[in-house]
Amino acid sequence: CLDEEGKIHEFDSRWRTDNCNDCSCSRSGISCCTSYMTPVDYDEEKCESIFNKETCSYKVVEKDDHSKECPVHSWVG
Repeated sequence: CLDEEGKIHEFDSRWRTDNCNDCSCSRSGISCCTSYMTPVDYDEEKCESIFNKETCSYKVVEKDDHSKECPVHSWVG
């Protein structure tokens, strides 16, 4: 399989992209999906979500104080 960056991958191989997508190669082609969950149900007026590309995860924190995490009631991914 040839990925969007021009790299060749063997059949039945798996990898994670720089954009935090988990991909696999089969004889029918490449399949990719996000490796992380996205927060969708939290207080958006008081809080904001911040994506950490190194850990491929979101953290939801208060806008005025990033040291305080906010509760998230629902995630999608």
